[in-house]
Amino acid sequence: MEDKRISSELIYRSTDNLTILFVLSLGVFYTKFYYLNSYIIAGLCAVILFGIISRFTEIYTSWSARPLRDEAIRVIITWILTFLSLVFIAFITKTSEQFSRIVLISWSISTPIFIILARYGLRKIFSHLKRIGLNNRTVAIVGMTENGLRFARDLEGKPEYGYHVAGFYDQKVNGEPPKNANLNSYQYLGDFDDLIESACKGEWDQIYFALPVEAKSKMLKLLEALSDTATPIRLLPDYFTTNLLQSKFMEIADTPVLCIYDSPFSADHAFLKRTEDVLISSIILILISPIMLAIALTVKLTSKGPIIFKQTRYGLNGEKIKVWKFRSMTVCEDGDKVTQASKNDTRFTSVGQFLRKTSLDELPQFINVIQGHMSIVGPRPHAVAHNEQYRSRIPGYMLRHLVKPGITGWAQINGWRGETNTIYKMEKRVEFDLEYMREWTLWLDIKIIFLTIFRGFIDKNAY
Repeated sequence: MEDKRISSELIYRSTDNLTILFVLSLGVFYTKFYYLNSYIIAGLCAVILFGIISRFTEIYTSWSARPLRDEAIRVIITWILTFLSLVFIAFITKTSEQFSRIVLISWSISTPIFIILARYGLRKIFSHLKRIGLNNRTVAIVGMTENGLRFARDLEGKPEYGYHVAGFYDQKVNGEPPKNANLNSYQYLGDFDDLIESACKGEWDQIYFALPVEAKSKMLKLLEALSDTATPIRLLPDYFTTNLLQSKFMEIADTPVLCIYDSPFSADHAFLKRTEDVLISSIILILISPIMLAIALTVKLTSKGPIIFKQTRYGLNGEKIKVWKFRSMTVCEDGDKVTQASKNDTRFTSVGQFLRKTSLDELPQFINVIQGHMSIVGPRPHAVAHNEQYRSRIPGYMLRHLVKPGITGWAQINGWRGETNTIYKMEKRVEFDLEYMREWTLWLDIKIIFLTIFRGFIDKNAY
């Protein structure tokens, strides 16, 4: 089974590398002025850098469980970082004059397009092969439960994933297979003794456990018996187990401890995220300083009041911080009652609604990031009054404060931005915030920043 995975990865890597070199060779072929050796070196360097950077953007992990859009974004970012690295190398080695600008521009634009098209074609080919039963994995499920049935139906509904459910194992009741009307469409493969015998023979590519929590002792005995086989064993978690699996382990005084509610960042990850915040915020502040100056003058000249509105909000660990924004309203509410902005709100200044619609009012928060009170990516901070309103109504609401609040976040780029005038909208925002905390990686931050540039600043729900 591992060989299949490696061979698929090898095909993707080879296709990407050939595409990079092929697009470059097309450009070189059509230009009259070039140094062939320099282009060969540039192509080989691109292949090496693309392979190294791909380890961080994870473009060679399982394609079948990832939407093409997500894969395309990863490819684009991987290539942008690769090309910028090449430009930097050419600059410090003073070899940039050996390359045609037309070739480099064409190469930079065309390569990610061709890679994505090639990957789209490979997806179609592999999906077709799996749909007709080639290169599929045959799996068995232990436990005729609703959890196991749900998993079987999911696999059955997505044949392109390449899994075939052979049937279910479960203990007999009074000498008869357990009866479950919903499982009649699947084959009963036998009891647990039959399971161990089949596993020893290597009949299944994978075995999935879907036994209920109360069958813990029985499952432990089965797992011990199955440890003498070479068949991969996997667990289909219930709700409680899912929450545990999303937690992290740490060791205190040589004792393993499971952190149910805790910051998702280890010391190394916290340092990495802080470095990301400082570097990116510094660059952005330099680039947008003329824009911020223009907005500041506009705010000052069009309405009375301070240029910067500082509102108290909860930060890391629930501590109160002052979040900076360009003032967009005629009022500066920061007390026990804060009225959310709504569409056509009469409190907007003449330029206020435009600033909020485009999120330009939030640009001063990059200063909050430099100060260490916020992060570029994280759960959006809410007014203290709103925190007190929702913390008792939404389970897990305050867990958002186990990380620094962000200028943008996973909830915002998924459409949960703007006024939260219903409990459902706030629940969805919290849901995405907690998902971000569970799934955090440096790549996820880069992805959110990238998507914010294209669709996060202007949103129909923002006003």
